[in-house]
Amino acid sequence: MRTLLVDHHADLARAMRLALGDGGFVVDVVGTLELASSAFSCASYEILLLELALPDGDGLGWLRQLRTHGHSVPAVIMSSLNDLDKRIAIFNGGADDFLLKPVSTDELIARMRAILRRASQMTDLRLVFGNLNFDPVARQVFVAGHPMMIARRELCILEHLLNRAGRIVPRAQLEDHLYSFNDDVSANALEVGIYRLRGHLTRSGATPRIKTIRGIGYILELTDASSA
Repeated sequence: MRTLLVDHHADLARAMRLALGDGGFVVDVVGTLELASSAFSCASYEILLLELALPDGDGLGWLRQLRTHGHSVPAVIMSSLNDLDKRIAIFNGGADDFLLKPVSTDELIARMRAILRRASQMTDLRLVFGNLNFDPVARQVFVAGHPMMIARRELCILEHLLNRAGRIVPRAQLEDHLYSFNDDVSANALEVGIYRLRGHLTRSGATPRIKTIRGIGYILELTDASSA
């Protein structure tokens, strides 16, 4: 799940990014509302994490603008202010949740998953292709009903390919989904991830297979036996 974290406290933001990464989230970190607007205009996010007080304005005011323009992406506001009237204003302003700083990353991840789980109850987000079933909120993969344990990066690759199963996914699009602006990525990182994911799919008996479209990208297809 790609996440935009807007927080100008560098050390705290860095620690949160690492913890969220371990929890299966791909996180872009920015420290101002201007940078947040730029990030939001060039990437697609599943959830937003906003500090209330930022160097160039109020996170809640920025969120209100997003809601005014029809953006429904879930948002969590974080603040050291613990005032009832302010908390009411936060929810009325379009936030889905509020956390008091200092934030427990374990609680934050639990609340983020709860928000995404509520959204999935309205529109079933589970991805099914062949004998593979993926729950993007719980971050669990099942092959013919049996759990398949894979690393976070390969899980993110699988999620993106499943969302576009049967269609070619350009390499650049896949990299944009997998890596945040802050990641230091090697030239062959995607190929390594694809190689490892293919191994997991083969060993688990999954019917979907990843085909390389040379010079373009990848496509998730079903094997001939599974589509017969």
